[in-house]
Amino acid sequence: MRMKMNRFSAAVAVLAAATALTACSSGGGGGGPTTASGGGASNCTNTIPKKDLPVVTMWGWYPNMQLVVDNFNKQNAEVQVCWTNVGQGSDEYDKFQTSISAGTGAPDVIMIEMDRIPTFQIQNALVDIKKYGYDAAKANYSEGAWKDVSVGDAVYGVPVDGGPMAMIYRKDIFDKYDIKPPKTWAEYEEAAKKVKDAGGPAFGDFAANVSALTMALQIQKGAAPFTYDPAQQSSIGVKLNDQASKDVLDYWGRLAKDGLVGTQDQFTPEYISGVINGKYATYISAAWAPGYLTGAGVGKGEDTGKFAVAPLPQWDAANPVQVNWGGSAFSVTSQSKNPELAAKAAFGLYADKESLTHGWTNQIIFPLNLQALNDPEFVNLKVDFFDGQQANKEVYVPAANAYKGVTYSPFGQYYFDAMTKQVSALIEGSVTGAQAADRVQEDVAKYAKEQGFTVQ
Repeated sequence: MRMKMNRFSAAVAVLAAATALTACSSGGGGGGPTTASGGGASNCTNTIPKKDLPVVTMWGWYPNMQLVVDNFNKQNAEVQVCWTNVGQGSDEYDKFQTSISAGTGAPDVIMIEMDRIPTFQIQNALVDIKKYGYDAAKANYSEGAWKDVSVGDAVYGVPVDGGPMAMIYRKDIFDKYDIKPPKTWAEYEEAAKKVKDAGGPAFGDFAANVSALTMALQIQKGAAPFTYDPAQQSSIGVKLNDQASKDVLDYWGRLAKDGLVGTQDQFTPEYISGVINGKYATYISAAWAPGYLTGAGVGKGEDTGKFAVAPLPQWDAANPVQVNWGGSAFSVTSQSKNPELAAKAAFGLYADKESLTHGWTNQIIFPLNLQALNDPEFVNLKVDFFDGQQANKEVYVPAANAYKGVTYSPFGQYYFDAMTKQVSALIEGSVTGAQAADRVQEDVAKYAKEQGFTVQ
């Protein structure tokens, strides 16, 4: 599932280099339909069936976007969508940044990862859609999903998919070493020691290139990395070296030092080869992982039927906290000349049963629309990757329902890069977990001040 790989490597420069961009919304084409942003819709990837209706331009990257857009256009009698895939991750974000700097070239609606919303919101590139249909759609998504697309009280996106986290594990390895799925991180460490002492494989992996995962585990422990209110745009709370953050880095640093987990960068051929060959007993990841792993060749051939999933281990079993890794939304851009019409498309895309069902049956997304999460077919689905286990019912849906959301920062990528640098040092043994957290705090706070923020 290539889109997910880009989630962890995409870098969005706040001041991107100016590169040429011809966007669907600005490339006016002769006698084509008029778009909500004022341009023509002559270079759509899709064919617009109802040419007498106004057109909303959109950038999106999911593999089944063609089906989703066609479904929307077929069902809608007020507006049509002109869809273009300009790339994903940094490819799309660089183009969007260029259009922001130029003041033209952006689409009406853009698919954007939730943790990137504040980066563009602070540049006034996105529209608060709270007055354009939010009240009618509010009940369609959970509290946590809405929080992830919000900045303060304003809403800057319609949730599409998410990544409630869990622990994927190898049944054959657990059976061989008589291990039961650990319910706490203390039990996880104990199981890792048992397997190592018996000459078994690494119990998991602590990688430097998955800072979003590290952040999620720190939040699970009680960390609140950022506090930000757009009503006070020049002020931000940065708290990256609290005790919870230090404890999590110390924990994983210890497991790595003791050889209980590997330290291979994830989303690489080497890592995937290790997963296929049983080098790791567990994979701490999100609900999109089965689709990604299947696409990468895991769970096939000799691997078939060897994987299962269990709830994410907890720091405190008596007070469980569910966290999320990844997720996308449809946002309305400030260059749209008809944000109300654009919002109608954003709320309507990936909201019909056929599109949602196609998404989850093909493991393209883990939907956040409650129409899907409450669908008995989805809840009771026997997942092939997990040898017929009802993973949604047992693990992912409860985790999604219990997730409360987080506050992202306007410079999330810089934070992730700073975390990667210090986790690399932690893995190398040149710093402790606590020292790594202190260095991340110092680095990110300094950067925030350089960007004109007062750091709280």
